[in-house]
Amino acid sequence: PIAQVFDQLRAKGHLAFIPFVTAGDPSLEVTGQLIRTLDHAGADLIEVGFPYSDPIADGPVIQSSYTRALGRKIKTREIFQMVASQSKEVKAPLVAMVSYAIIFRIGAGPFTKEAKEAGFSGLIVPDLPGDEASEFAKVSGAAGLDLIPLVAPTTPAERVKKILSTASGFVYCIAVAGVTGARATVAATLDAELAMLRTMTTLPLAVGFGISGRDQVLGLKGKADGAIVGSALVKYLEACATDISQVDKAIGQIKAAAMELASAAHQ
Repeated sequence: PIAQVFDQLRAKGHLAFIPFVTAGDPSLEVTGQLIRTLDHAGADLIEVGFPYSDPIADGPVIQSSYTRALGRKIKTREIFQMVASQSKEVKAPLVAMVSYAIIFRIGAGPFTKEAKEAGFSGLIVPDLPGDEASEFAKVSGAAGLDLIPLVAPTTPAERVKKILSTASGFVYCIAVAGVTGARATVAATLDAELAMLRTMTTLPLAVGFGISGRDQVLGLKGKADGAIVGSALVKYLEACATDISQVDKAIGQIKAAAMELASAAHQ
């Protein structure tokens, strides 16, 4: 499903718009509503973050959303149940952003089986070194899931080759040397990073970490295949932490932002 989405968008000269949501913030019911809202707003793929106490690359906005969800005692099986209840209703393939610590605790085989049955199409595992992922890539591939690697601007070319050898779906290209979070600009080295990756893989390239506005999305046209937006959308839910009555307002803000970003990606 992920390859099909990128093929269709490439044929039209469009970028993929890939928003991120934290499962369970402010509740799993709201997360399900957000997934449907983003799908209707034009999302091409949707990332679903599994809350974890020690995220490796997330900035304060997503870390805070994870803390809020964990404070409500969210369980992995509940996330799978929520996704299963939504996956048949949305067109956009769903991708799990999940720590390998969670996968390891459950077991690679059982986790990937449950993820596929719930309706996920791919996995992003930020704390699994891409050049050490060959065994897990076999397990996830056998379950019918793409294993999507992260490549940073500081990753040496030789290591990139090893990372790409087990990759499928698309490549998550980190735009800056740092953690997630909305930024006014992306690193000046991004263009060179994307150009190098183009010579090393035919997989689509999607850029995340710091992508937050229409101009940044438009700036990726002709260079990347997708734009990943997380913190800029998750931030709208912060008000719900102390006032649950703000949920409808937050969802409205997320929908408006998503429609604007999708419009830029699809120009």
